Amino acid sequence: MRVALVHDHLNQYGGGERVLSVFAEMFPYAPIFTLVYDEQLTGHSFHGKEIHTSFIQKIPWAKRNHRLWPVLMPLGVEKFDLSRFDLVISNSASFAKGIITKPKTKHIAYCLTPTRFLWDDSHKYIEEFQRPWIVKKLTPFLLNYLRIWDQEASHRVDQFVAISQFIKARVKKYYQREAEVIYPPVETKRFKISPEVDKYFLMVGRMVPYKRFELAVKVFNELGWPLKIIGDGPQKKYLQKIAKPNIEFLGLISDHLLPAYYARAQALIFPQEEDFGIVVVEAMASGRPVVAFRGGGSLETIKEGESGVFFDEQTEESLLKTLRQFNPANFDSQQIRARSMLFDREIFKEKFEKVIREL
Repeated sequence: MRVALVHDHLNQYGGGERVLSVFAEMFPYAPIFTLVYDEQLTGHSFHGKEIHTSFIQKIPWAKRNHRLWPVLMPLGVEKFDLSRFDLVISNSASFAKGIITKPKTKHIAYCLTPTRFLWDDSHKYIEEFQRPWIVKKLTPFLLNYLRIWDQEASHRVDQFVAISQFIKARVKKYYQREAEVIYPPVETKRFKISPEVDKYFLMVGRMVPYKRFELAVKVFNELGWPLKIIGDGPQKKYLQKIAKPNIEFLGLISDHLLPAYYARAQALIFPQEEDFGIVVVEAMASGRPVVAFRGGGSLETIKEGESGVFFDEQTEESLLKTLRQFNPANFDSQQIRARSMLFDREIFKEKFEKVIREL
């Protein structure tokens, strides 16, 4: 069976790219089609793979600024020639699901999310769009065109697979399509329980507004408790400016050092609404509880009272109240880690292979 993999854009290494790496492991000879590719920004994780890019790759600075060209992306994915393949798997949070395949070719779309800036985040996207006023005025018309294309593209998919029940519901709402749920693969074996735990709390991720790092920083400013933050992003300088000395920014940490930070933390702080939340499962695989906002994929990964606790509103008051009541001694590390095994990468492989067999 001839298999091809399609991914939106390969110019970072985050949760979506980790999923793609597992698909590439399952199908080692499958070429990867993507709008743009930057080997350095992906940490050379796909070095040696056969990678095909779109014409957008040739636009100056597009590899690092692909978001400037959303109007070109539908054409970019539609021009991929996938006629020689029996099975195409798209791993997509935006445009990759819009590929055009032959009638004999089966297309499974692993949906990380329906395109956020076109649907539930569209008004916020327009407000935050940092472009000349004339471009900003035209943006709603552009988004309307892209919405029509996005919904039409969803009907080219033979089988949707969603990363969570949360995303399954969004696929149904925006695309009127049913989806099977297979949780993203987490390499739980990389993480171990530590016999000793330090006094700090931990946050891990890209520092962008929706992940609500600012909320946690303000709360820990008030508490005075130690908080370590791992990651980078456009909000980092601002967060460093408002943070008090009890908050430490560690920047990007290599994969082989990250498990130790999880394992020795009091708990992971997770104030955002995520579609799934791989870092939550990584913390749990390290035997550490999670303090999370009650929403999104966290409701499916965390068992309240067993592997973590929830706060109900994304406000300083709500998080502060929960942290003051939180006691990590009430949690059993082995029980937390056992919960994380439900999301192991081998389970992901088995379930996805079953979908392929039944298609």
